[in-house]
Amino acid sequence: MDIVTILGVLAGLAALIGGFLWEGGQLTGLFHPTAAIIVFGGTFAAVAISFPASKLKKIPAALRYAFVRSEDNNEQLIEDIVDLAVTSRRNGILALELQSQDHPNSFLREGIQMVVDGNDSALVRQILEIEMDRTELKHASYAKIFESAGGYAPTMGIIGTVMGLIHVLGNLSEPTQLGPSIAVAFIATLYGVASANLIFLPIASKIKSQSADEIQNMELILQGILAIRDGEHPQTVRKKISSLEPTDYIRSPQFPKGGYE
Repeated sequence: MDIVTILGVLAGLAALIGGFLWEGGQLTGLFHPTAAIIVFGGTFAAVAISFPASKLKKIPAALRYAFVRSEDNNEQLIEDIVDLAVTSRRNGILALELQSQDHPNSFLREGIQMVVDGNDSALVRQILEIEMDRTELKHASYAKIFESAGGYAPTMGIIGTVMGLIHVLGNLSEPTQLGPSIAVAFIATLYGVASANLIFLPIASKIKSQSADEIQNMELILQGILAIRDGEHPQTVRKKISSLEPTDYIRSPQFPKGGYE
């Protein structure tokens, strides 16, 4: 679980509620069931109209992807690929099958298996790039759902506010109730804008960020597999794939004891 994402959402909500209370507001004044039904019910309906059921079923998977931290470790991934290159150089391509079959990264396992099966570099690249494109499109569809919700929610909030004001203007015979009634009407706008900017749009951005990191890792794996397939020296493999890792990760090359053969 990505604790930072959860803390970010909680911190945003705490900031809004805390600021409201700081100015003397009452916590109960922020809760209005009618406004919640209009905004969140209307947003859900708009999203449901915008996407087919097959995509809506992916919402739980999209939430898991946004809130669960990727287990890939770039440093360890590079070491694993270099180890595979060493094994290939010492014992031949066929020795890679046993070494890679229990690796947690399915993309790496698939690529190594293709190499073991004797496929040429062009075919390996083609198939793995298709897999990368498929993964990127899947994540883009995840993000699109939440981006749409982030676009609809503020509009639904305005609709709820207008409906509330219509109700207020229809009861001008009780002027003492105008202030509280108007305040309640604007709760819908608050719900719409806050949910869009603290939940829906940030989740979409997080999915895009996670996806970019995953695609970068897949590109790193792809280049490593092709280098192993072409029989490149493990030191060359390390240099090649290290240039593809995130720029915030810098390390000095370390080679197996005794050097490479």
